[in-house]
Amino acid sequence: MLEELEGELMKDGLNMCLRVVKPGFCLWCFVLVGVCVAEPAIEPYESGDKYVARNKIDALVRATLDEKGIEPAKLCSDEVFIRRVYLDMTGRLPEPWVVRRFLENPRGSKRGAIINKLMETEEFADYWALKWCDILRVKAEFPINLWPNGVQAYYRWIRQAVKENMPYDEFARALLTSSGSNFRVPPVNFYRAIQGEEAEAIARAVGLTFMGCRVEEWNAEKREGLEAFFSRLLYKNTAEWKEQIICLDPGPAGELTARFPDGEEVTIKAGEDPRGVFADWLIQKDNAWFAKNIVNRQWSWLMGRGIIHEPDDIRDGNPAVNPELLEYLESELAGSGYDLRHVFKLILNSHTYQQSSVPADESEEVERYFAVYPVRRLDAEVLIDALCWISGTNERYSSKIPEPFTFVPADEKTVELADGSITSQFLEMFGRPSRDTGLESERNREVTERQRLHLLNSSQVQNKIEKGWRIRNLMRRAKGNKQVMINQLYLHILSRFPTAEERETVTEYFEMKGMNNRRAVHDIAWALINTKEFLYRH
Repeated sequence: MLEELEGELMKDGLNMCLRVVKPGFCLWCFVLVGVCVAEPAIEPYESGDKYVARNKIDALVRATLDEKGIEPAKLCSDEVFIRRVYLDMTGRLPEPWVVRRFLENPRGSKRGAIINKLMETEEFADYWALKWCDILRVKAEFPINLWPNGVQAYYRWIRQAVKENMPYDEFARALLTSSGSNFRVPPVNFYRAIQGEEAEAIARAVGLTFMGCRVEEWNAEKREGLEAFFSRLLYKNTAEWKEQIICLDPGPAGELTARFPDGEEVTIKAGEDPRGVFADWLIQKDNAWFAKNIVNRQWSWLMGRGIIHEPDDIRDGNPAVNPELLEYLESELAGSGYDLRHVFKLILNSHTYQQSSVPADESEEVERYFAVYPVRRLDAEVLIDALCWISGTNERYSSKIPEPFTFVPADEKTVELADGSITSQFLEMFGRPSRDTGLESERNREVTERQRLHLLNSSQVQNKIEKGWRIRNLMRRAKGNKQVMINQLYLHILSRFPTAEERETVTEYFEMKGMNNRRAVHDIAWALINTKEFLYRH
C-alpha cells in the first residue's frame, strides 16, 4: 500500500514542501513553478460493498483469509475499477468519455461487460504481446542477437497468437517443435533467442519459460535427462547475415534415451523428433508444471505477486500460499482447452481482483494472501505512453542497427515496440527489462528519487504539457469554463472527477490574481501527473 502522507517534508533543491492541512488531505506546494494543488492522501476510493464471493476464486481466497484471521478489503469504486482494468488489460488510460459513460451506467453487469470488450481490442493484443516478448527475449541486439528481421517476424507471430487467442498448448508446442529459418519461420526464434546453442542452455530456457523452474538448480540426473531432448538440435548459418536455420542433426543414428522432469525415462526412436516427445509430455492435462506455471504467471501479472512467488521460481521448497486456488485455476485452464482469456476473465470478475487497495486489516500479510489489491508503479512503457496520451505528443524511437534499418512510425506507442534493443533514457530509468534472460525480475518497478526528480523537473514532461495538442484541445472545448476544465483534467489524468475539496482548491488557483487559464491548466496538469495516484496502478 502507499503510505499515508503525514507530517512535513522538505527537500533541498526541489523547492517542494508538503504540509498536512487536515487528516487525509494534503497540500503540495511546488514553488518551482508556482502551483498549489490539493492532493488527497492516496487511499483509493472504495464502494460501500463488503467482501462477497463472486466466483470460486473468491471462495477459495476467503477460506484462507478466514483461516489466517485476515479481513479482506471492500470492493473498489467504479472510478478505480475502470482505470485499473484499462491499465491491466491494455496498458492504457481510458478516454474521459468512456469513464463518464461507465460511471453513468446503472447496470450491475457493466464491469463484466467492459472486461469482455477490452479483450477483443487491438490494444489488448499490443499489451499482452509486450508481456510475451519480455518472457521470450525478443531483442535484436546483444546478447540475444535476433537481428531486426528475426525480431519483426517473431513479434508479428506472437501478437497474432495473442489476438487470435491461440490455445496455450498449441502456442507452446509451436515454439518447442519449430524448425527452419528464423527469418521465415517465426517460432524458430524461440531457440535463436537463447544465449547459447548447447543443450544445457536450451534446457534452462525451456524449463524457465514453460515450467517456471530454474533448471540449473536441479540435480545432475534430472537436469541431464531434460537436456537430452535438445541434444540433437543444430544451428546452421546461411549466406544471409544473422539468419540461422534450426534443425535436427541427421548424423546420430540409433535410439536416444532421455528423462522427463518427473523422473520417467523414455526411449526415442531413430528419426523421431525428441522435442515433439517432450512437448507431448509437457502439454498433458495432468502435467505437474505446464498449467501451473502459466496460471501462476497470469495471477501475478494481475495481482502483483504469484500464488507461488516468485512466479518463475516453482520448486518444492517454494510452496503456493493457496494450493487449492492454484489447482482450481489449473483445472479451469485445462478444461477450457487452454484458453488464457478464460482464466483472465475468472480473475478479473472476482471480488479478489476488484477489491480496494485500502486494506481492511492491519496484518502485514494482506498482500501475501490477496486480502487487498496491491499498489504498483506503472511499468515504464505504460507510463511514457500515458504521458504522451495525456498531452497529445509522441516519443520518437530509432534502432541503433544501421542495416537493415528499423523504421518506427512517429505515432507508434511504446508498448508496441517489438525490439527490446530500441530504448530510451526514460525507459531505462523506469525499469524496462533488458530481455536478456526471460526472468520476470528483469522488470523493475521500484520508485527512485531520480524518477521523481525527472517527473518533477524535466523539460521532457514540461514540454509535453505545454506543447501537446490534447491539452490545448481540452481548453478550447471548455470555452473558458473553469469547472469544465477542472473536470476534464481530472478525468483525463486520474480517470475520475475531483472531490469537493479538490475542486475548491483548484478553483481558487484558477482565480488567483494574475493567473490565466492556460497557465493554470498547465500547472494543474503537471501537479496531477506528479501525484502518486497517477504514478501507481491502485
